[in-house]
Amino acid sequence: MANELVNPQIINSIQAVQQATLTGDIIKHSGAGKAYQSVSQTAAIAIQDAADQLRHMGTIGTTATGVAISQLLATGNVKECTEVLQQLQDMMTNSTSNFKTIGENASSILKEFPTGD
Repeated sequence: MANELVNPQIINSIQAVQQATLTGDIIKHSGAGKAYQSVSQTAAIAIQDAADQLRHMGTIGTTATGVAISQLLATGNVKECTEVLQQLQDMMTNSTSNFKTIGENASSILKEFPTGD
């Protein structure tokens, strides 16, 4: 009885839309595309977090370098200052390496993730 009240052309249109959008392949590709977008966003956030960490380590390193040089000028202890400055340099090198590794890994994961094509 409900179908008698609805124009058959409207019912045919709705059925055509459902067939075009709710078939297994369409749903599968749509889901894969959404998953790819989610993984892509997660990779971007990981890289942003790594960039933030690198920036913070740079700030810490610069501040600590200033303190070490200040102590050198105050005490004249070149050996201790040299050791501290080397440790700070190592810290920045490790932070830069960490940033690069995170970026490369995020990129690699994204390249290998299926896009739904």
